[in-house]
Amino acid sequence: MSVENPSVASSKGIVIIGAGLAGWHVIDAIRAKDKDIPITLVTADSGDRYHKPMLTMAISQKKSAADLVRATGVDAAEAANVKLLANTQVTDVDTTTQQLQLISALRSDPANTDYATISYGKLVLAMGAHPIFPKSLPEDLVWHVNHIERFGQLQEKLATGSQHVAIVGAGMVGTEIAEDLLKAGHQVTLIDLNDAPLSQMLPPKATARIAQAVKSQGINFLGGYQVSGITRISDDSDGKLQVTYEALASASNSMNAEPIEPLIVDHVIASTGLTVDDKLPAAAGVEFNRRTGIVVDAPTLRTSTANIYAIGDCMSIDGVPCRYVAPLRAQAATIADDVLGLEHNGYEHKPPMIRLKNKAISVMVTGVPQATGNWQVKTESDEELVMDLLNDSDEVSATLTIKLPPSVRA
Repeated sequence: MSVENPSVASSKGIVIIGAGLAGWHVIDAIRAKDKDIPITLVTADSGDRYHKPMLTMAISQKKSAADLVRATGVDAAEAANVKLLANTQVTDVDTTTQQLQLISALRSDPANTDYATISYGKLVLAMGAHPIFPKSLPEDLVWHVNHIERFGQLQEKLATGSQHVAIVGAGMVGTEIAEDLLKAGHQVTLIDLNDAPLSQMLPPKATARIAQAVKSQGINFLGGYQVSGITRISDDSDGKLQVTYEALASASNSMNAEPIEPLIVDHVIASTGLTVDDKLPAAAGVEFNRRTGIVVDAPTLRTSTANIYAIGDCMSIDGVPCRYVAPLRAQAATIADDVLGLEHNGYEHKPPMIRLKNKAISVMVTGVPQATGNWQVKTESDEELVMDLLNDSDEVSATLTIKLPPSVRA
């Protein structure tokens, strides 16, 4: 596998933007091969190391945000011999001079804040993706569980006692959070455009079982509904919220549809998907799609711009976003070898096993699932459902296994 000129990285060092799992994995991989090459980590937050997938299970386990931090950014940077620029945003990328323009993320008045500039030999974009907030979900009234700081703020609110939480979006994250909140003693309403959870990745025969399991726990699942608005009932910032929603199926005959009573809840969590911010990709001139992320060359994870790489939630391979944790170590190892000028076999992207973390139902998927397609049943019983997704050549491209505990079987 060809590598880019390592002298470029050695002369100016390596800069990593983003201190999530992806960014820290790159640092670990580089330091395993080279203890001394300069590394600068730029992050808009404190850079603390934590395992993001734990956020969807931590509330019922009564773990605070502080409990989830494995090492502070300062301590982790010192241990890895890394220069940490915490609470710092990258505002521009000059790929000709290979320089980044920085500004404090904590600035109160941008007009009176000095900018700083740093150089890079190799640049790794690991800034992740951020939640999508449809217009009906105002950001100032809605929570998300995609970052430890925001999670910590929500957990403080929920610690005062049992509350009613509405979750908008029944993908994997929304479905996992719903169970976690329920186990913590809260009342949960899960709302989705589709008739069942995980409907965007699995066939109806499978999602019907997931819906059955979710409802059997006592979660109020509203499938086939769209949230149309959220308002605060009182002037109190902690006052209850009114969630209005409508049935999608009734849109064509809404004149005859009975009005739906709004939900009155304490909190709303958005789990409506992720998007990648376009500012840095645009500044760096890399090939990019806002929905799927930064396009990379699969074997090297190089972007279309020289000396710039991407990893994790912000990147895509062959038009598919890479938003699972399992492949990060292999991706980081490839980037480390490439930036250090070491020969390597190239990254081989293998779809990870997808496992829903809910206890009420076991859902495991291998391959690349999609809701539509030629799904074939291999095993079907009250206890278990196994299905294969066949491609146009009748080859198995995904396998789904669902197991129901006795308490939720038909």
